[in-house]
Amino acid sequence: MKKILEKYNLKLVADEVEKELAEIKKKAEGNINEENLKICLGAIDLTSLHTSDTPEFIAEFTKKVNGFKALYPNYPLPASICVYPNFAKVVKENLKEKGVGITTVSACFPSSQSFLDVKVLETEHALKDGATEIDIVLSHNSFMDGRYDECRKEMETLRKVTEGKHLKVILESGALQTYGPDLQAGIERIAAASLMALECGADFIKTSTGKQEPSATPIAALVMCKCLKAFMAKTGKRRGFKPAGGVSSSEDAILYFTIVKETLGAESTPPDYFRIGASSLANKVLTSLKGETVKYY
Repeated sequence: MKKILEKYNLKLVADEVEKELAEIKKKAEGNINEENLKICLGAIDLTSLHTSDTPEFIAEFTKKVNGFKALYPNYPLPASICVYPNFAKVVKENLKEKGVGITTVSACFPSSQSFLDVKVLETEHALKDGATEIDIVLSHNSFMDGRYDECRKEMETLRKVTEGKHLKVILESGALQTYGPDLQAGIERIAAASLMALECGADFIKTSTGKQEPSATPIAALVMCKCLKAFMAKTGKRRGFKPAGGVSSSEDAILYFTIVKETLGAESTPPDYFRIGASSLANKVLTSLKGETVKYY
């Protein structure tokens, strides 16, 4: 694991990362304004991942996006609609707005505990049904066991399946951070997983599934963005970052926006490189923008 950090000359010391994060949090307080809130609104992968989801519910969920501009012409649409893979076709059949992606979680989300051929088949089905973006989960089964070649093989295989589409790799950073024995070890695991996913072709690295606690954390986000910066410095390739899980307020959104901007520059804040996975966040950001309670989505 340390070899990949050395390859990118990435030295992450927990105390220094925490100190840097404290400074970014101060800057975030001054970043809550209309322009930045609009950026965050347009970065949202509007998400419904409930056991109780039905085709009818997802169809109505999608139609909300279709009707958004009629009521809020000055605000951006979400970057994509994110659903389980069996609902990709429902979104495709009902989505009328151009430029909104169809994201599906896949490869046995949220645990990633299954056979690779099952993960491949599920992903192929989602793409056939209209998915334009695929979110998969890092195989903790192999990563935490030190079977890194196996972990890489899985991501590389799914990258081939999704060629030409956006692939986001979910690290489940909360689990990596708290597995033990301390924060320093957790930071190094998050960094190694980030760089491994990027080397295997991930277009985005994503914090969490939202199905496990802790979910997204600012310190994990900062570490992941530092990895994106190191990867870009070495390869010349800019890749994206997506916090997800527990991002439920405008202040949360602006904090993650600020982490990206301070670490990777404003070039990494458009939806091509910055997404937020959320369900309730869109209404919270709209409420902040309008100055009145909004419950549209």
